[in-house]
Amino acid sequence: MRIFLAATLLWAISGAASAQKIPVNKYGLAVLGNRQQYDQLVKADSNQRLVNLEQYIPGIRKDVRYATTNNFTKQRLYTKTDIYLRLPAAKALRAVQAALHKKGYGLLIFDAYRPYHVTEAMFKIVPNDLYAADPRKGSGHNRGVAVDLSMISLKTNKPVAMPTDFDDFTTKAHENYNPSDPAVAANRKLLRDTMIQFGFKGSSTEWWHYYLPDYKKYPLMDIFF
Repeated sequence: MRIFLAATLLWAISGAASAQKIPVNKYGLAVLGNRQQYDQLVKADSNQRLVNLEQYIPGIRKDVRYATTNNFTKQRLYTKTDIYLRLPAAKALRAVQAALHKKGYGLLIFDAYRPYHVTEAMFKIVPNDLYAADPRKGSGHNRGVAVDLSMISLKTNKPVAMPTDFDDFTTKAHENYNPSDPAVAANRKLLRDTMIQFGFKGSSTEWWHYYLPDYKKYPLMDIFF
């Protein structure tokens, strides 16, 4: 039985392109492009399921900039504002939310799962993989295990001060930038320390970006939910 389950999981993840006849794109990447392929993957491994974060994490807030023109592309890239992550990432984020609540804070989500074609559009505008994922590799967002976020104060119900706004491509957004305001530095540190505590890894150039280190376990996808 163990051998059978292991073989099934290997087929679902490593062999997805051949077993499900998923065509590779111009970069040689296998990208799940329809709901049937996704359903087959989830049937083989429930950890591949995408979870609606607003339903899964009590009190989570969102500000989905890519559903507006208030983002670095100045284009509306999403038609909906639903936010999803794979189940293991959602579980970890729920633990982060619970830990922050004890300290008077909550999570504010800017972006989570992102369809692959949106990554392609972003890279055409900012072709620099320090700030926009290279479509030749894909993104943790396309795999459903990366999230862009900040914090809100439960006392004021407003976002806390951070070194920059979301999607700021200056050095002030970098991990090694030293804010002049101690409160800003403390807010950034609390977010980073808590995310790392529950298994996420942070970006060196974007204070808001975190992902699961085992992201390669989750296939790239180009599906809207």
